[in-house]
Amino acid sequence: MSMPIQTIGVLGSGQMGIGIAQTAAQVGLEVLLADISLELAEKGKAKIAGQLKRFVEKGKMTEEDSQKLLVLIRPLRGIPDLKPAQLVIEAASEKPELKYELFKQLDAHCAPSTILATNTSSISITAIAAQTNRPELVVGMHFMNPVPVMKLVEGIRGLQTSDQTFALVRGIAEKMGKTFIEAKDMPGFAVNRILIPMINEAVTALHEGVASVEDIDAAMKLGTNQPMGPLTLADFIGLDTCLAIMNVLHDGIGDPKYRPSPLLKQYVAAGWLGKKTGRGFYKYE
Repeated sequence: MSMPIQTIGVLGSGQMGIGIAQTAAQVGLEVLLADISLELAEKGKAKIAGQLKRFVEKGKMTEEDSQKLLVLIRPLRGIPDLKPAQLVIEAASEKPELKYELFKQLDAHCAPSTILATNTSSISITAIAAQTNRPELVVGMHFMNPVPVMKLVEGIRGLQTSDQTFALVRGIAEKMGKTFIEAKDMPGFAVNRILIPMINEAVTALHEGVASVEDIDAAMKLGTNQPMGPLTLADFIGLDTCLAIMNVLHDGIGDPKYRPSPLLKQYVAAGWLGKKTGRGFYKYE
């Protein structure tokens, strides 16, 4: 691809997708926002508008800048409408079979030169790339939540990803104001390979009665200068997501040190998934 990337597609209008869309539009990129229906994509854009309205009310942004940003985001009916995008970033649920199916569809409908990126936090880029006829143009771009605030993008090459593809997504991430790090295509990549086992160990410590929920969180906040304790963070991420990533690590690496905590499994079985269900390690209104 010789032309600079100016139009990006975002597939998925959930929390991660709209965060990526907003961050891209803030730096002047045209954003095509797609989901399984136009209605869902429009709801995603409406959430961005609501966020920007709060920024304007707090004096963090002018009304004019807010409107300029929103004009750059165009909701679409679905994947076929993403054809004009030079780069598509997929931000759907963390389910391998779903991602494989979406990448087959993206490969069929996007221009042959379009780079296809995935925001997966743990699924093999090599396996996703193998679903397409352009594996050299498939890459991992793992944004952190909330995207407009968090400075990191974790870049992951599949075995097939070309150097040019990787350089282009690095450039786009940096244009979006992010620090770009490179991680190998190993289970969990770099961030979750370190973070999720730490959370799992905190759950194990709770299970063994080492300290209470509040004391484990206070110990890690005040003793290691983390902005929030590991059990609070688990509630924000979702305990089901934490368990799913631990399973990816355990299955993919095979080392018993990645065995999910029995208490984590129990909480997920009970439906205590954290903030989104009103109860995890803490109770939420």
